[in-house]
Amino acid sequence: MSLAKTLDTDSLWRLERVGNPALSPDGTNAVCTVTSYSMALNKASTSLWLLPTDRRAPRRLTRCGDKDGQPAWSPQGDRIAFVARREQAGLAGPAAQRKDSSPQLYLIPVDGGEAERVSDFGPGVESFKWMPDGKRIVFAAWVWPELRGSRAQHKQHQQFSKRQATGYVTAQAHYRYFDHNLPMGRVVHLLMLDLRSGRITDLFEGSPHELSRSEPDQHQYDISPDGQRIAFVHDSSPRKLAGSPTALAELHLDSGRFSDLTDDLGWDFCAPRYSPDGVRLACIAAHVALRHTMPGRATLLAPGQPMQVLADDWDTEVQAPLRWTPEGQALLFTAQERGRCHLWRLELAGQSHSVVASGGWVHGFDISGPPERPTLVVAADSACHPVQITARRADMVGSKPGASPWRRLERFNDRLLAGLNLGAPQEVILTGALGEPVQMWLTYPPGFNARKKYPLLQVVHGGPYSAAGDAFSYRWNAHLLASAGHVVAQVNFHGSSGFGFAFRDSIMGRQGQLEQQDIEAGTDWLLAQPWADARRVFLSGGSYGGFLAAWLNGHLPAGRYQAHVCHAGVFDRVATFAADSYTQRPKDLGALYWEDLAKVQSQSPCHFAQHMHTPTLVIHGAQDFRVPDGNGLAYYNTLQARGVASRLLWFPDENHWVLKPQNSVLWYQEFLAWLAAHDPVRIKKPHKKAAKKRSLSAPT
Repeated sequence: MSLAKTLDTDSLWRLERVGNPALSPDGTNAVCTVTSYSMALNKASTSLWLLPTDRRAPRRLTRCGDKDGQPAWSPQGDRIAFVARREQAGLAGPAAQRKDSSPQLYLIPVDGGEAERVSDFGPGVESFKWMPDGKRIVFAAWVWPELRGSRAQHKQHQQFSKRQATGYVTAQAHYRYFDHNLPMGRVVHLLMLDLRSGRITDLFEGSPHELSRSEPDQHQYDISPDGQRIAFVHDSSPRKLAGSPTALAELHLDSGRFSDLTDDLGWDFCAPRYSPDGVRLACIAAHVALRHTMPGRATLLAPGQPMQVLADDWDTEVQAPLRWTPEGQALLFTAQERGRCHLWRLELAGQSHSVVASGGWVHGFDISGPPERPTLVVAADSACHPVQITARRADMVGSKPGASPWRRLERFNDRLLAGLNLGAPQEVILTGALGEPVQMWLTYPPGFNARKKYPLLQVVHGGPYSAAGDAFSYRWNAHLLASAGHVVAQVNFHGSSGFGFAFRDSIMGRQGQLEQQDIEAGTDWLLAQPWADARRVFLSGGSYGGFLAAWLNGHLPAGRYQAHVCHAGVFDRVATFAADSYTQRPKDLGALYWEDLAKVQSQSPCHFAQHMHTPTLVIHGAQDFRVPDGNGLAYYNTLQARGVASRLLWFPDENHWVLKPQNSVLWYQEFLAWLAAHDPVRIKKPHKKAAKKRSLSAPT
């Protein structure tokens, strides 16, 4: 007998969200973040948990902060550093009880005790890495490049925070990202914190170097094992642009000298990682001079040797971060393959590759411990469960059959999941555009009976360079959508990642065309099934999927779908030049609007508005800088002006995603209510007597 309870928004937001793990130097413990949500407070709380890799029970490390993040072990394994913004502090003097005005660095001993704040830097901390001596920490921060010394930076931050003018002034080409303006007048530098004295030194001070402005995380730099050098990613062009190719440089800490590691603007480099002996540097490189969609490849740099691209004939994109195996003979990384994301091992000798941990979807991993038998820890989810953390000890991590089995390190969501009835997922391969095979994922409603009829819901993924996969989503959860009775379908159309370069690149300059054929092939396949109810077919999509929802509304006959949901979708390609990604989109379209307006319009849904008839729920957030909300408002207004049934859900405080718990509940409520309102089976016909009574009492 099946369980009665299906996944709903209450259950979804009660699930604890487990972050990526970091291993202690000896591999005996992992630390991760665990985020829980309060619907009453409408907020999240993130704490650190210690997960022993043996059979000891997990232990919560922090309780006082709301957003403790980025945990990293000290080289000695006795302390964990993390970034937080707290009320409490561990500094002596007048700063001791002051609330953090920006994220700061904290340390907590592994064997117990509360965290101590070790930085007091006004501009805050974006990311960090330990120095090998365990006495210093290198961190990234937004600083005013014309100032000298940490005191001047701190003072300027205090003065800037007190200003009452709200205008944002810039002459930079890259000035906003995703949902926020980049700090006005500032750039990202690397700084050094001495833990004993508290002294902070700007390592980039007086130089033209800065880290990438989009996401200055810890994957943009690495420290050599001897602590003498720092390799980092930077945009070597005088005019900084989002999406410009980035280079690698190296800072020699003893002399303060910078040296270029790469100087070819035809390649885009990222994710540097020193080998255990410090001689070689691994990174990810993409040959963007050939095509801006070229995949990133694992690459080696070594003194006096040409750049070596590894396994260049393997048609798979390598994802950050890179990790060396302890003996330095192989690299570990994640990469997508046909709707799944695995953890891979790439042998340097022979350049063979193999799967170390299969997806589902591997979101994070770490490796540490003795070279002869290190520990590997993996955070992965699947279509049937949220992220779980597993570990194993293995001889050379999987190169020998004697590796120990994977073992779960936590059970955070098991009790809640045990009480839920989730529908079954299924993978389908169909023939799509260009006569090529296309993958489609299905999620059946709980208690599915093939002898009954079910409504169909296409959920079109964003990107387009991403994929619907064997993963557990919180924003577009297929099980929750299927719990309303729909068979949920997700097509990995042309342009999706994980299916090779040609498949990904095929939509350039003709966006909407091949994707439409793939989605429609998916719908045709669904309608051919005996359990499909042809009267009840719906389509939804977010981001690029929202663009495709609007596109299909202007390219398909009325009635193909009973209703659409368009979340954060591009409607007007010219107006979307206001997006943070304005320098990249013309590459996808194959044209600039002032040079070839016809080509841009041919890929813009608004140009086909006269053919739009399908009722649509339009959803958008005002803080969305990736697809500015003028797109959603223009789409909604157009449908209203044309007399097409439409409804607007607009969030003044959300970005490209919907992240606040109560807003998410409203999102799902509106989404499912819109489908129900246009479902001919669910629309209740008025009772004959009631209808007659209303007709008699109606005014003439």
